[in-house]
Amino acid sequence: MYSHGSESLIKQAREIQESELQRFYGRLVKLLQGKEFGRETVDSLQRLQLILTATKYTRTLPAELQRRLFSLLSSPVEQLQVLSSAVLRETLPPSGKELNYTENIGQLNTHTAALLLSQAVSRADLSSLCALVLRSLESRQSEGPVHSLTHTLPILNTVLTHSPECLSEDHLTLLSKKLVDWLRYASITQGGGASSGGFFIGPRSRQPVPIAELDGTVSGDFFTVLCVGQGFTEDQWMNVYSFSMLHHWLLTYHSVSSGNAAADIDDRSEVEGSVVSMVSATSSSSRLLPPKERLREKAFQYCLRLIEQSDRMAQKRTDADLQKACLVEAVCILNTVCVEEVSLVYRSFPCVKALFGRLNSDLTFARVLLPVAQFYLNHGEMVAVDCESVWKLVFGRFPAELYNDPFLAHELLRFLRLNLQNLQLRVPQYSRSFPNLLKFLAWDSPAVVDDFVDLLPSLVTTDTAVELLHTLLDLPCLSATLVLQLRATCSPISEAGGQALHSLDAFRSTKFRGLFLYLLRTEAGSGDTIDRLSMLHELLAEAADWPRVAHCAQTVPVMLHIFFNTIITIADEKLLASLILAMLERSTLLLNLPIYIKEIHRVFSCHLLRLCKLHPYVVVDQSHVLLEFAGTTANVYSKEEIYTHVVWVLGEYLSVSRDSRCSVKLITSCFESLEAVLFEITSSTPPPGTACPTPRVITTLMSALAKLASRSHDLIPRVSLFLSKLRTVTRGGSVTWCSDEEDLVAIVTRGEELWSLLKTPGVAQSVLTPPPHVTTPQWHRDTNMSMPLQLRTLTSLTHSQ
Repeated sequence: MYSHGSESLIKQAREIQESELQRFYGRLVKLLQGKEFGRETVDSLQRLQLILTATKYTRTLPAELQRRLFSLLSSPVEQLQVLSSAVLRETLPPSGKELNYTENIGQLNTHTAALLLSQAVSRADLSSLCALVLRSLESRQSEGPVHSLTHTLPILNTVLTHSPECLSEDHLTLLSKKLVDWLRYASITQGGGASSGGFFIGPRSRQPVPIAELDGTVSGDFFTVLCVGQGFTEDQWMNVYSFSMLHHWLLTYHSVSSGNAAADIDDRSEVEGSVVSMVSATSSSSRLLPPKERLREKAFQYCLRLIEQSDRMAQKRTDADLQKACLVEAVCILNTVCVEEVSLVYRSFPCVKALFGRLNSDLTFARVLLPVAQFYLNHGEMVAVDCESVWKLVFGRFPAELYNDPFLAHELLRFLRLNLQNLQLRVPQYSRSFPNLLKFLAWDSPAVVDDFVDLLPSLVTTDTAVELLHTLLDLPCLSATLVLQLRATCSPISEAGGQALHSLDAFRSTKFRGLFLYLLRTEAGSGDTIDRLSMLHELLAEAADWPRVAHCAQTVPVMLHIFFNTIITIADEKLLASLILAMLERSTLLLNLPIYIKEIHRVFSCHLLRLCKLHPYVVVDQSHVLLEFAGTTANVYSKEEIYTHVVWVLGEYLSVSRDSRCSVKLITSCFESLEAVLFEITSSTPPPGTACPTPRVITTLMSALAKLASRSHDLIPRVSLFLSKLRTVTRGGSVTWCSDEEDLVAIVTRGEELWSLLKTPGVAQSVLTPPPHVTTPQWHRDTNMSMPLQLRTLTSLTHSQ
């Protein structure tokens, strides 16, 4: 929300009258006619911008004022450039034709570029803008005005991002040549301000000072972004700009270029006086390559030089950070050029391998090592190198020790998403590393949940599915454990009220150390879950209120839906049995978060139903487990959602029509278990602290009993007796097991319907256990029905002449 003063200014700007606005335009034109612009001019331009942006419709400025604002775009005062560019963007129509001043490309700057791009609304406009910008590159730099090129590459990079097809083949060729010159042949002497001479030292007597490396030594090779000096020349700045957009350019150029450009065998660098290093002397044949291949070769040389420079000890911390950033970019560029030109893999791999050997023990270079891992993934098989040490680092130490680094989390998960198929095929460690990777989700769930929505299906396999299910359910516990692991290094630690954390004491205790170490494991395969899980939940009871744990708990239901959606596609009979057993067991063993427990039960119920519907045989296979769960009365009160679905599944799928193995003995056993539970909850008061069972549970139990009795007619009298008693009991008024009168009426009504239905067993069986051709009709395929004949007749009529 805006402050009161800001709202007042916005209101005044919206309510300004046209006459007052015209007078304001006139005063502003007079201010801009002066040779110097003071504070009053800046304030007036700021007010004009507020007036223009406060309303949703476009105003047209007077021609003279617009011309003056155009001239301000080349003002040496950047604040005036910003304001004039902002005002013109609000008032000019979306067409580049009004910007006639851009014929003088020497006046181009960042804010002018923003205006140019905002006016270009079509591909033709962008193409014209590109032609205008590239026109300055066709002549030698010495012929143009000072600093005429420093803004060309940012503009072209922006166009390349939004509309790469606007660059023609000639544009691509021209800019590739210029990038080669800037990258490889920039001057190696320092620019202005490099002299340390006295006042009487004239320009002629000043000797050029060579550029230096980050460790202070004189550079003996060509200029790169890691060279330092007291000042830089324009071509050195263009070298820096070129490197910053090189990776983007190579990727886009490879996809946009049609490859039909003729080889320019006479191509020569336009910087003929440049000093060429020994590396270029050995690769002089690159001048005979077409522009695209030549740029690739020069980019390759540039990146190798950067990797060599990164081994030098930087004198400043900022330079050390720059080294890491340049290493990331250099390895990414090497990977790109090696993908396009396979022969470069053998030339670059020794360098990349040496870089990995030098950095793999230092986790501060983790973000550098990810592009190295990408290089190994793409090209490791070609050079027949063992990549196991790389994957141990990426899937082992990185998540285990750097799970709380948000930048690494983003880049590592992005690396996984981009290479998902290759990782599944080539890296066996990937699918077993889910306990480690899930630490990112446990630590910062809101930030990485989208990544894991894409990644989780790839982690689900028949070998790891059960352990993965337990790990997802233990995710809030893992979140709390990660917090404790960090807090354990801070002593003493206490809550805001001054009380010590009991869970932290448990984490430090050797007695419970095994529980926490299991949660912090790095690989799967050490067991499904913890035997003393309930004890772990007691130790972490106070963590239920921690925000990080609460956010993590909100993520688990989403992950479980993805998990079960994947399981449906891969599960076999053995896996389904293990999953159903795990769901029923873990419905009790969850961290004490009421909303979390309720959501988990809802997810379990939904997918238990889906699994049984797709594989009805699993109900007979796991009937013992399901009956044990359904026969426990306490589950009615504590797990109403999942209990209701288990009862429904038993009543629906324990049938000979579903599975020929379903015997009368099994049906009778199930009937007796459900009958005992129904009798108990309808004849006694609910346990203290629990609510009455919902009508849904009771009616589901009644329906399941009726279905089972319709399949074994000897059981019908027992159900009918119960239903008749239920009607008699409720006539006396309210009952202890149902607190709402409307709910009681609904239960009795359902009981009377079932009782009436069971009076005719044949009809009851048809209604309660309908045959498959009734539940899934296919009348259009039944040749005994009249519908196919009618359809064929209509088809023949519509296709007749």
